Amino acid sequence: MDPQFAIDIARQSVHTVLLLSAPVLGVALLVGLIVGLLQAMTQIHDQTVLFVARLVAAVIVISICLPWFMEHYTGFSRELIQQIPETVFKSTPH
Repeated sequence: MDPQFAIDIARQSVHTVLLLSAPVLGVALLVGLIVGLLQAMTQIHDQTVLFVARLVAAVIVISICLPWFMEHYTGFSRELIQQIPETVFKSTPH
């Protein structure tokens, strides 16, 4: 296996993980900020409220974005599987 090929696979993997986790992390960050501001204004400092709000928001985003997640993940997996024969035949001596 060519080292550049391994680097490209790792780069694509990291890009896919960041792309798929960005919506959930972004919404959790936004909900955490809003709930934190509301807690500061009302002086209610209960960590359970923040945790439950973020958890509910993350579950909602995952359920809405699940088809998109699966489309990207299966596309990435398909590309990797299709590259297996090419990689094996390149690495074997003729």
